[in-house]
Amino acid sequence: MSKREMLEIGNMDDMLAKNEIAIEKLRDINKAHSDDIGRKLKACTVTYGCQMNEHDSEKLIAMLANMGYEATDNFDDADLIIFNTCCVRENAELKVFGNLGHIKKIKESRPDLILAVCGCMMQQPHIVEAIKTKYKYVDLVFGTHNLHNFPELLVEVQNSRSQVVEIWESEGDVIEGLPVDRKYDVKAYVNIMYGCNNFCAYCIVPYTRGRERSRKPEDVLEEIRDLAQNGVKEVMLLGQNVNSYGKTFETPYDFSDLLRDVNAIEGLERIRFMTSHPKDISDKLLETMAASEHVCEYLHLPVQAGSNRVLKAMNRKYTREQYLDIVKRARALMPDLSISTDIIVGFPGETEAEVYETIALMEEVAYDSAFTYLYSKRTGTPAAEIEDLTTEAEKKARFQELLKRVNDIIKDKIQTYQDKTVEVLVENISKNDAGVLMGRTRQNHTVNFEGDVSLIGQIVHVKVTKPRNFSLFGEIVDKKKA
Repeated sequence: MSKREMLEIGNMDDMLAKNEIAIEKLRDINKAHSDDIGRKLKACTVTYGCQMNEHDSEKLIAMLANMGYEATDNFDDADLIIFNTCCVRENAELKVFGNLGHIKKIKESRPDLILAVCGCMMQQPHIVEAIKTKYKYVDLVFGTHNLHNFPELLVEVQNSRSQVVEIWESEGDVIEGLPVDRKYDVKAYVNIMYGCNNFCAYCIVPYTRGRERSRKPEDVLEEIRDLAQNGVKEVMLLGQNVNSYGKTFETPYDFSDLLRDVNAIEGLERIRFMTSHPKDISDKLLETMAASEHVCEYLHLPVQAGSNRVLKAMNRKYTREQYLDIVKRARALMPDLSISTDIIVGFPGETEAEVYETIALMEEVAYDSAFTYLYSKRTGTPAAEIEDLTTEAEKKARFQELLKRVNDIIKDKIQTYQDKTVEVLVENISKNDAGVLMGRTRQNHTVNFEGDVSLIGQIVHVKVTKPRNFSLFGEIVDKKKA
């Protein structure tokens, strides 16, 4: 073990020890308060954005449980409210500010309520300044790089009863050993890396999540083995660009190697991953996917645009032709492969003809699902400085045309499942009907069918009787013991 590795372990152990001390203090404080008011304190965590944020919130919720808080979804019941924010699009930011305005009234009637705001929005100096000046009733502000410091920061809030702001401008070491309160029993998110080095012209993420840092393979594999031993059947490997995993390792070990080793873990049924940047897709990765029994036939492959000029302006580092070649190679190896994507309409300077290039690519690929967005200007990104003469009305009209076309493609694809029998991992009871179960195919299609709750966590085979617009309904054929 190198001296640097020994120092990292020492720093991590010290950090975890400080965390535990802070949690114990808060547990004592909260118990005394709970005894006074005759009930447990409650915490509400609201999450915006991607799976990375969802997984961060799982860590926050676990810390809160260790402090003695009970979870609630109701602002009016909460003694502590956390907004874990996203800054990828303006709409998410507006929702946060709208909710902060709503909480102000609650704070006026209940001054003891603690309000915390964290996540990607807080890594932007102009947002933090707005919180300090316009939302002074926010008690705690912290960012993505120091989420692990939450217990210590909360102790500081309890002691000072004044606004505490702590934002780390740069990322530190990858922190292992934080508790996690998993949202699901059947499936789990597993971070394999943090940050992004791509600097797409429209994207704020590299500025808020920092540079790429890969977790050590042994730490990732240990976490997944533990999950499998505790009944988890599916893992979603997370990274801003999972294809870059391992690039900083001294010993060669890449994402394909990690997939191969995760695939060998006993008890695991399914492996998914996102997000996969097209510029880094290799034949080795596609061949590993095809050869790995538990890696699902599902690939999320964001294209963003179908015009080479726009792709270059976006700094995506691949062409339309290269993207289509990846799709061709992937489907040759995995004929049952389902492909989803991200598409942006309205990038500065994009013409109507270029939007139709995107539509043509979309029709050629025939996506199984697509996340479509209107371009959202992000302060601090190169795209924010590009002159744009296209009106918002024109952008919205183009977006609606693309959305109609993509929805038609997805509906046509889903209809091909009529009378087919699909393998489904049963995840939960349907939100709309207690007698109906919900699960997903290996291709990530949602399937609903009538069944007993004892099937949750099991692999079943379902015959599709009613393909709907964006999901499948069917009847159970048999069950595979998981």
